[in-house]
Amino acid sequence: MSSLRSIQLAVLSLAPLLASCETSMQQGSPQPVAQVQGGRFMLGIDVLEAHNFDLLRGKRVGLITNHTAYDSRGDMTRVAMKRALGPNLTTLYAPEHGIFGTEQAGKKVRDRRDPVTGLPVYSLHGDYRKPQPWMLKNIDVLVFDVQDIGCRGYTYISTMAVSMEAAAESGKEFVVLDRPNPLGGWRIEGPPLESQWKSFVGQIPVPYVHGMTTGELALMIAGRHWINHVPHVSVAKMQGWNRSMIWQDTGLRWHILSPNIPHSLSPAFYVATSFLGSAADADVGIPWSSEPFSYAGASGVNPNAVAAAARSWGFPGVSFTPYEHRGDGGVHLEINPRSNVNLTALDIYLTAELNRLSGGKVMSRMRGDTLNLFHKMYGGESLYRDLRRGVSPASIVGRWQGSVNSFRTARQRYLLYP
Repeated sequence: MSSLRSIQLAVLSLAPLLASCETSMQQGSPQPVAQVQGGRFMLGIDVLEAHNFDLLRGKRVGLITNHTAYDSRGDMTRVAMKRALGPNLTTLYAPEHGIFGTEQAGKKVRDRRDPVTGLPVYSLHGDYRKPQPWMLKNIDVLVFDVQDIGCRGYTYISTMAVSMEAAAESGKEFVVLDRPNPLGGWRIEGPPLESQWKSFVGQIPVPYVHGMTTGELALMIAGRHWINHVPHVSVAKMQGWNRSMIWQDTGLRWHILSPNIPHSLSPAFYVATSFLGSAADADVGIPWSSEPFSYAGASGVNPNAVAAAARSWGFPGVSFTPYEHRGDGGVHLEINPRSNVNLTALDIYLTAELNRLSGGKVMSRMRGDTLNLFHKMYGGESLYRDLRRGVSPASIVGRWQGSVNSFRTARQRYLLYP
């Protein structure tokens, strides 16, 4: 790993006179940054626009983006930047699901030309996951503007991490246009990532739910040396966001993150059933439901038995309704997004109970790629082993607390919002 001489941290925010606030970070430790007080809610792209794109002026710009990147007026980020920067916006890059978000999970995305801007779009979920030097030859700065889900087991942050490393290797700057964490800034839960299970659904060693924005994660990725080469990192901060805000508090329109994350409540459902969804003989409502991940069932299971067990667990803010669909039985979830319920723990309880009621088939029938994905999503092999041995969900969840507490302390120096 290369030595870290100096990570430059430029934080762009709106002060009373729209002056930018810049600080430097030595050895991964940022100095305090000015907090924005009052005013309307503004995304990172809005703040950049308010500064007349000064952070990018005179530079050739590449933009990692997709269908989720709009400013608060409803303009696509790539359209707003093309209008402001003209020919200096040279290249676009698309993460999983493509620049329009229509490709199914795991599917390779091809390079293309963007019909909206006319710019070339290099796929970062095709033949390459990491930008190659020839993809970056026409830029000076690589900008990331993609709405994330707030959960480790999703590839957008993985794309950001490997793109940061690629930018550093090619001598390019890296800029993040910050966006809200849909799950809020306080929720930290779930297992750690074991290094041998690092993958594109778990690229950085954070708990399954990390409670950070994309900008904050970029700073932590750089400061903690989670990539081998560290670029100059700049973050265009949001205005008016704080850690207690969930998506519904922002007043922003929800744009479908991917085909199976269609609603503003989908991130919570995803956390509550995504381990289960990667298991065998399990049903989370895909592809038959308009509410993917809001179901938890398995083949041949009595739905009333699942509902009775789930109601006995005492998870606050969650209700369970029995359902059956083509031989699968389980529960439909309703989740209050403001509840402090441990959603990742709920996933473990549901997976364990459905495995028990199916006679162990949810775990025992996993093989090959399915089992490998299950380990990658969890971040290790222990969940599979424990559930097959009948270890209680409470014991499994209890083991996370030490790593959650350590992460909560470690992330503190990288937080940009009150």
